[in-house]
Amino acid sequence: MEIISYKPRYAEDFKELNIAWLEKYFWVEPHDEEVLGKPGKYIIDPGGNIFFIKEDDKIIGCVALMKIEDGVFELTKMAVTPEYQGKKIGQKLMEHTLGFAKKQGWDHLIIFSNRKLENAIYIYKKYGFREIPIGGNNPYTRGDIKMRLDLS
Repeated sequence: MEIISYKPRYAEDFKELNIAWLEKYFWVEPHDEEVLGKPGKYIIDPGGNIFFIKEDDKIIGCVALMKIEDGVFELTKMAVTPEYQGKKIGQKLMEHTLGFAKKQGWDHLIIFSNRKLENAIYIYKKYGFREIPIGGNNPYTRGDIKMRLDLS
């Protein structure tokens, strides 16, 4: 297994992984459609990144860092192919992503999630994310928890 950065040829993998995950647990919102349909425009061009876990020639997981403002990024769009869930793929992606964010000198990361995703919330807390008030900038109707990790 290897972790690789975004290339346009992986845009469809990114979209398919996330659509499958969203349809399994929730629904696809207009914000999701827009970001997943144009990851270059919404994630890469503003200064974010997308990482993939690849086994042989197959993309099995992904995560994105989307710029909110200078030094502040949303950790978002983490998804793992169902047959690879439970194998710590998400944790490998999280460790890689946090290392990358720290090397960039960013201030903090935020996550919008949903309390029903108990395993995900557990992993976020394990890596140091703490719950904060949601405030008025939540782009997801399904998001009922906001978390923050200070990087410096």
